[in-house]
Amino acid sequence: MEEELKPFVDWSWCADNPGKFVLADCRWYLDGSSGSDAYRRGHLPGAVFIDLDQWLSGPASPEAGRNPLPDPEVFAEGMRQAGISDSDAVIAYDDAGGVIAARLVWMLRSTGHNAAILNGGMAAYPGELTAQTPPPRRGFFSAQSWPGRLLTDISEVSDGKYPVIDARNRDRFDGLQDPVDPRPGHIPGAVNVPCRGNLHPLGHLLPELEIRANFERAGVSSAGNTVSYCGSGVTACHNLLMMEQLGMGHGKLFVGGWSQYSRAQERPVAGVSPGL
Repeated sequence: MEEELKPFVDWSWCADNPGKFVLADCRWYLDGSSGSDAYRRGHLPGAVFIDLDQWLSGPASPEAGRNPLPDPEVFAEGMRQAGISDSDAVIAYDDAGGVIAARLVWMLRSTGHNAAILNGGMAAYPGELTAQTPPPRRGFFSAQSWPGRLLTDISEVSDGKYPVIDARNRDRFDGLQDPVDPRPGHIPGAVNVPCRGNLHPLGHLLPELEIRANFERAGVSSAGNTVSYCGSGVTACHNLLMMEQLGMGHGKLFVGGWSQYSRAQERPVAGVSPGL
């Protein structure tokens, strides 16, 4: 496909371009529920399933966080097994407005591949779901190193070198609760731009002027060297792709996120309940 996709596309684009893209189901749940089981119960016709834990993440550790980036060869093998090749355009969806599918799309786009989130996710599809899986085929996908210019690490988010935005919901940012990490709160100096605040309750994107206003209220007018983080580098990708969609440029991903930072006991936290 010669057309370079923007980070988000509507179902109307998919309907107008049959056979010109691979549809990828990226459902994954923080509570441990099985995305693959959900896929087997019903998915968009023709979609392949991409397992976030198996192909989009490396081994979890306190030092790296819950979902560090995988070895590039692991990612490439996952794409090959899904039938995705270097030349394919990929449209990814989930049942959470794209905040999970954003991880795959960011990984593909950051390594020069054509990919986009389906605006509205599963709810955008006007037809019936199917339990029938497409016949297996192997793609030709090249392993590439993760681009350092689009990544940052725990030392850089701690020293105030870059502006930092937190994509988690407000209650987790404020430290009111944290269901998965040992210390509640946020990185000192970070501002909160909840990625789900970019979405209508039904799951599709709000008008772009409203989304831009969400960023501007937090003091973010350009991606520049802005760092996006979340719990573990998944939903943070949604804010990065959203800024790109708005023409704000490319920010940086702190992939370790709060799952890494909160376990580094020597690092200070901000929020309602710091230091717990």
